Amino acid sequence: MSHIRLLTVGKPRDARMTGLAEEYLKRLKAGMPVAWEAVSEEPFKKGDESRALGKEAARLLDRIAADDFVVILDVQGQSLDSAALADRLEAWRRSAKNIVFIVGGSLGLDETVRARAQWRWSLSPLTFPHGLAHVLVSEQLYRAWTIAQGHPYHK
Repeated sequence: MSHIRLLTVGKPRDARMTGLAEEYLKRLKAGMPVAWEAVSEEPFKKGDESRALGKEAARLLDRIAADDFVVILDVQGQSLDSAALADRLEAWRRSAKNIVFIVGGSLGLDETVRARAQWRWSLSPLTFPHGLAHVLVSEQLYRAWTIAQGHPYHK
C-alpha cells in the first residue's frame, strides 16, 4: 500500500493554519497512511536567495526516496478539479509508489527539486500564503480520498 507524505519548507506561523492542515490529515489517516514533514526554512538576505533555495532543496531531496512519486506545488503546474485529482491520486496509489507532495517556502523551490518532480500541481493562478497552501493541499487530499471512497463529504 502506498503512503502519502506532505513535505513542506517550514510550517505555518499561524497555529490556526497548522491546526486546520493537521485536522484534514488526521481525517485522511483514517483510510490512508499519511504524514506531514517539514524541513526548516533557510534564512536569507536580499541577493542571497539562490544559496537559501539550494540549502532548502538539499533538505527536501534528503527526505525523498529514489522510487517516490513526487508532486510539487507550482503556479505553472496543472490545475485539476477535485474529481480529477481523486482519479489521479488513485492511479498513483495503484502503482504502489509512495507519493510525496512538496510545498516550497517563501522563495519557492530550487530547480533541483523542480527537476525531481514527476508532476506539477497548481492550486490556482492566485498566490496564497504558505500556511493557507498547506491547508488547501491537506483538504484537497482528504477530499480526493472521500471522492474515491464514495463518502458524502464531496457534494
